[in-house]
Amino acid sequence: MIYKGAIVLGVLIGTAAGVLLAPEKGSITRDKLKKEGKDIKNQLSSDFIEVKDDLSKAATSGKETLKKEFKNMASKTSHKTEQAITFIEKQLAILKEKNKTLQKTV
Repeated sequence: MIYKGAIVLGVLIGTAAGVLLAPEKGSITRDKLKKEGKDIKNQLSSDFIEVKDDLSKAATSGKETLKKEFKNMASKTSHKTEQAITFIEKQLAILKEKNKTLQKTV
């Protein structure tokens, strides 16, 4: 995408140099410059639309990827949370059993 701007600039400079160095009447040179200017304007507009579309697609794709990654992360977090809860429940069960043995001896 960055190269398009450089190419258009190169074409613009080359065209201007070629037209300005050509041995023709001023009116013919001006007409050529106008035509080349319109062509370059049209090309720039076309390139701008293409870049805009590419950026829009990238943003949409990025948004979808982010949503997908967020869902994956939420799922992994939920599984890890479940494992932590299970571990804590086991530890509590062990503490309850120890506590029961203390209650019997008192």
